[in-house]
Amino acid sequence: MKLNQLTAVPGSTKAAKRVGRGTGSGTGKTSGKGHKGQKARSGSGMRPGFEGGQMPLQRRLPKRGFNNIFAKEIICVNVGSLNRFEDGAEVTAETLVEAGIIKKRCDGVKILSNGTLTKKLTVKAAAFSEAAKGKIEAAGGKAEVI
Repeated sequence: MKLNQLTAVPGSTKAAKRVGRGTGSGTGKTSGKGHKGQKARSGSGMRPGFEGGQMPLQRRLPKRGFNNIFAKEIICVNVGSLNRFEDGAEVTAETLVEAGIIKKRCDGVKILSNGTLTKKLTVKAAAFSEAAKGKIEAAGGKAEVI
């Protein structure tokens, strides 16, 4: 078989409807648009959601909540996940991204106290919970707020 011998399967293609070609064609005179009215006019596309002048659904439903555009996105990291680092390492937002603990830096990192810390680390973060700071210092490390 050659490319110039390929044909469509019978019934898979249909001829385009030719409107306005006389009354004998079945789609003459008004071309299938009926008599008058908004949809019979040229350029009569109505936007999605238009309900003929009735108050649209998206305006009838109440709005909920509030989105603060000035809110800072703080990522929380548990103390237990810091055991991945070697003893004596310095932990910052960049090193957390490299280690795969967090995906991106955002506006800051807060260290929380879930888990246990067995290594002596210098942790630099935007914020610490009191319990997390206590666990880091109990392991012999330092918690520095940047």
